[in-house]
Amino acid sequence: MKGPFCGPYFDIMEKLERRRPVWVIGHKNPDTDSICAAIAYANLKNQTEEGDFVPKKAGPINEETRYVLDTFHVTEPETVRNVGTQIRDMDYRHTEGVDSHLSLKKAWALMRQLDVVTLPVVKPDGRLDGIIVNGDIAYSYMDVYDNRELGRARTQYKNIIETLNGKLICGNEHAYFNHGKVVVASGDTKTIRAEVDGDDLVILGNVVSRQKAVLEEIPGCMIVTGVKTIDPEVVKTAEAIDCVLITTEYDSFTTARLINQSIPIRYFMTTDGLVTFEESDYLDDVTKVIGKVRHRDFPILDEHQRYVGMFSRRNLLNPEKKRVILVDHNEKNQAVDGIDEAEILEVVDHHKIGSLETISPIYFTNRPLGCCSTIIYQMYQERKVKVNPQMAGLMLSAILSDTLMFRSPTCTGADKSAARELAKIAGVDIEKHAMAMFEAGSNFSKKSIGEIFYTDFKTFNQGDTDFGVSQISAVSDKQLNSIRKSLSEYLEKVLADRNLSQVYVMLTNILDQSTRLICYGANSEEIARQAFPDKPILEDANGHFQLLPGVVSRKKQVIPALISAMEEQ
Repeated sequence: MKGPFCGPYFDIMEKLERRRPVWVIGHKNPDTDSICAAIAYANLKNQTEEGDFVPKKAGPINEETRYVLDTFHVTEPETVRNVGTQIRDMDYRHTEGVDSHLSLKKAWALMRQLDVVTLPVVKPDGRLDGIIVNGDIAYSYMDVYDNRELGRARTQYKNIIETLNGKLICGNEHAYFNHGKVVVASGDTKTIRAEVDGDDLVILGNVVSRQKAVLEEIPGCMIVTGVKTIDPEVVKTAEAIDCVLITTEYDSFTTARLINQSIPIRYFMTTDGLVTFEESDYLDDVTKVIGKVRHRDFPILDEHQRYVGMFSRRNLLNPEKKRVILVDHNEKNQAVDGIDEAEILEVVDHHKIGSLETISPIYFTNRPLGCCSTIIYQMYQERKVKVNPQMAGLMLSAILSDTLMFRSPTCTGADKSAARELAKIAGVDIEKHAMAMFEAGSNFSKKSIGEIFYTDFKTFNQGDTDFGVSQISAVSDKQLNSIRKSLSEYLEKVLADRNLSQVYVMLTNILDQSTRLICYGANSEEIARQAFPDKPILEDANGHFQLLPGVVSRKKQVIPALISAMEEQ
């Protein structure tokens, strides 16, 4: 594209793009690595790139992670349940709301000025009062034949004066014409007296005898057409009977034609059955709703039901997607809801390549290490960015958590080396810090069985089988056995709630590096026996379990064995 404005235009667009925040977020049911990786990577990106990189989390944190954040005085990231496109992501119109007393004429002029067909009507406190569309104004012109409509609408004299480009001679312009009918007085004085009743609004020309005849009937308002001034005696009489007296340079025909345009929009606006949306509504849900109605424009409200803007159907065509960087996962079923609607910019992970797909190429970093935070520490080194004690503490904690203090078979030399370097920067003792973390995470006394189960839970797919695996770690068998029976009883609910075929729970003793595996669902025991053929199913007072000495890694030891067993079924 060439032209004198191309350079500045694209510069502006690039700046706007950079200004949009990028969320750095881990998987659902986040563990310590998922949270710490998001915070540390957002910090690195903010130091090395232009933009606003914000750490988020896809669910509540566990007690181990809370201990880590508290220890290093780091604020817990905000929870994001869905990264789908919302109304707030659209470039919607911020059409200002209008007052319900606005005249139809002014409303029509404002619509033409703003090139819109709908105006939001708001109350003084900002809440939506109704909407007026150009069709409502057309109705007032074409389908209203009742000469009492102006009074029923409680039309303010100020509106009438503005509509007729008139001048107030006497009376209160802030008062309302709310009784009587509109009369165009054009006959002789006898006929006029017969036509006019008290409280009417009378339109007539500059004939003093007719004006006096009208005033004898004590009208609410008299509009004299085609003039700027009125006979002083007529004015004096109008003041005496408290009649609003207005002049206009328009002739009587034009005045009669225009006067209904002074009716306030509240009389014709729609107040019932309004289809409104909040800024937080997701476009998927919005599309379903507006597909059932024929409205063209829709008001947007904030969380306090105050009006903030309008959008039309065309605004839905090219909404701005949320921009995200995923850390510590690349499986779609582990990602935050709405990931299909988001723009994924980057993935940093240490798991097997999963099911996530993107529309365009992205930066994808995947290294066979024991912890995602080890990768991020390597990125700090590669970009020659100094790691402060706070970030060092977070990344160290993540490595200790994911590798079970180097006991997991997923742990590599790079993980150990990174942990030792980070411990020096953070100024902490590795073993003492790890034990304090694990003890904090093993405190089950204040948690429901559901909270314990979902602390570190992931779902997987093999063929037609959807299954989930929860890993619960502690520093002693006593802590694990205290919840084993309740967990076994809870698994039926998990299958129903998550629509899974099978579910497995790893109760991992960190210190003696062993796991008690319990399972539930069709063929789950058979799959477990086949996955670990030399480890029989045992039973004690707390139920059935399979003792797996030396097994502590879900990623490297349990998931591959289960999938292999399922493939052989």
